[in-house]
Amino acid sequence: MHLHRRTFIRTAATAGLAGLLDPSFLNLLAAEADKLPSGLFESPDPAVLKLADGIYQKCILGKIFPAAEPMLHNWIGPGGGYRGQWIWDTMFVVDLLSLLPGKEQIIRDVFQNYWDFQVRWNKEMPDYAHDMIPCMIQPGNKDWVKFPAYSQIAILAWGVERVSQRNHDRELVKQCLQPLERFHEWYWRERDVTDCGLVSVGSYSGDIQHARFETFDYECNMDGLKLTTHPKRKGEKEGAWYGDLCVPGNTAYLIIGEQSLMRLALSMGDQEMAARRKKKIDMAVAAMRKHMWDEEAGLFLTVKRDTMEKVPGGTIGSWIPLTAGVPTPAMAKRMAATLQTPGWNTPLPVPTVNRNDKRWNSGAFWRGDVWPATNYQIASGLASYGHMELAADIADKTVANAIQNGISERYDSVSGQKLGVEYLGMTCTVITMMLDGLCRKHQLKIKSTP
Repeated sequence: MHLHRRTFIRTAATAGLAGLLDPSFLNLLAAEADKLPSGLFESPDPAVLKLADGIYQKCILGKIFPAAEPMLHNWIGPGGGYRGQWIWDTMFVVDLLSLLPGKEQIIRDVFQNYWDFQVRWNKEMPDYAHDMIPCMIQPGNKDWVKFPAYSQIAILAWGVERVSQRNHDRELVKQCLQPLERFHEWYWRERDVTDCGLVSVGSYSGDIQHARFETFDYECNMDGLKLTTHPKRKGEKEGAWYGDLCVPGNTAYLIIGEQSLMRLALSMGDQEMAARRKKKIDMAVAAMRKHMWDEEAGLFLTVKRDTMEKVPGGTIGSWIPLTAGVPTPAMAKRMAATLQTPGWNTPLPVPTVNRNDKRWNSGAFWRGDVWPATNYQIASGLASYGHMELAADIADKTVANAIQNGISERYDSVSGQKLGVEYLGMTCTVITMMLDGLCRKHQLKIKSTP
């Protein structure tokens, strides 16, 4: 029986997670939710305004919780009764939370939880593991050195940049700049173990499914994943912790994070940090173009770490390089054309695997379903290359489906029916698509003040 990441966490009492679903947790939702300021948004469509209000109440304000050890500050949970502050879920939530007045301290608190973890982790772990930030930080988890002993996609810097662009909180940037760079250095050191400019997945637990949890849990491109010992470092207590596949999604996310970190450094006058980050960006972009691009498939593919042999079959991570600005204009044009082929142009795009793949199922977890967060990022990437019509088609269909079928974690790529957790935090990206101007039909704007 296969378990995806959140189902695994729900059932993993053997990993020291007893009490994860505290009955009082759900009661906090109503107690902690604020009222969305009236008149924040404007739209010609009442259905869009209703959608925005529901998302803010339940996906954003309803996901804020008070300090609970080991988190000493306010934190944000994903929803569905899961206690913990994740990396990628949380960044989409703080992005939109920063539009509301008076939320600066809450957002600083959320990020401080990550940096506090770095300090705790470093006291327990050897130098090579220093500065990791885990996939999730869980209240009441006393076994946090052993689980989760893996990270998640590196978009924390993207989240800081988005918040600072919205609310101009320079204190947040000052707070986050140094620990962000340390996190990125951990990522390159422990996930690009052959120094090729491409990152894999891994876990200090040695559990292969934990390694998959660092990315889109059950992507088909990782079916053949194996964990190995470090190919260069031979310490006495080293284990088989390092994935033998380099995945385009995680490498692209790290590039996105590096780009944000570089711009944040420049905004604070740190030219040396910006130069360090630029060097990493250039290396990774060149490596992705050289080793992962497949002209015939029209997208970026996973490669074997030690040989650079491509793994056939595109998955949702194949499209994230668009968001990172990795493709050349010619590659991006080819990718746009590929997205419009029957394999990818499902009734509700974009499926998490090509439907011509024998493993595709329209509602399967990362194997044919659709996620608003990835749709938002793909549409953003397409728009950045000038493919506005295709971006709008993806974004408008995503919004229309949420209006019709409700706000949820993911959706069936054929029927559009909702799947997974209702009102998952990062489904707030349905709003972000509109606010970022990616839609044509569905319009939502922040109301201008006189």
